[in-house]
Amino acid sequence: MSTVLTSQSSTPNGIGLSVAVALGAWFMLVAVLGAAGAFASPPGTPPLPIFVGVVAPIIAFFLFYWLSPAFRDFVLNLDLRVVTAIQAWRAAGLGFIALYVHHVLPGGFAWPAGLGDLAIGLTAPWVILALIRRPNFAASNWFVAWNVLGLLDLVDAVSTGALSAALATGAPGEITSGPMAELPLVLIPAYLVPIFVMLHAAALFQSRRLARH
Repeated sequence: MSTVLTSQSSTPNGIGLSVAVALGAWFMLVAVLGAAGAFASPPGTPPLPIFVGVVAPIIAFFLFYWLSPAFRDFVLNLDLRVVTAIQAWRAAGLGFIALYVHHVLPGGFAWPAGLGDLAIGLTAPWVILALIRRPNFAASNWFVAWNVLGLLDLVDAVSTGALSAALATGAPGEITSGPMAELPLVLIPAYLVPIFVMLHAAALFQSRRLARH
C-alpha cells in the first residue's frame, strides 16, 4: 500500500505523503490499542470495538473522497495494476484455515473467510494480466464483478466473525473468533480489511469513470 501512495507524493498539497503518514499513524494506533486489549469484548456480546475499528476508517475514506478534490484526484489516479496486486496478498487467507485446524478459530468463520480471501488472492494475478494486456479491461463488467466479489468476501468475513463472537457462551475450551480481537490477528480486521475495502472502492471509482468515456 505504501508503495502506491508514496508514488503519488507529487500530487497537490503532498496528498500522497499525507496519506502515507496517515496509514503509518493508523497502524500504530491499532497496534497500541490491540496491545491494550481495547478491541476485545466479553463472550456472547456483539464485538462493537472491532466493528468501530473496521467501519471508522472506511467512513473516513469516503468522506475524504467526497469532500476533498485533491484526495479524490489521488484515488482516481492510483495505478490499478498495483492496486490489484495488493489484493493478491489475500491468498494468505489460507492461514485462517490453518488456525482452524489448530483449534484457534471456529470453522464457521475460518472456512468462508479463508476460502473467500484465497479465491480473490489467487485470481488477482489474472486480473493484473488482463489490465496489462488491455487497459480498458478496467471498464469491463468482469473487472467490476471481481471487485464486488472481493468486497462481498470482506463483508462476509466480518459478519461471520461478529456472529461467532456474539454467539459465544464463554464455556471453557470454547473456540471463538475472540483471537481476532488480539494482536497480531487484530491487525487483519482493524487495519488490512479497511485497506482492502478502500482499494476495491478505488478500483470501482476508476472503472466507473472509464466506462463513462
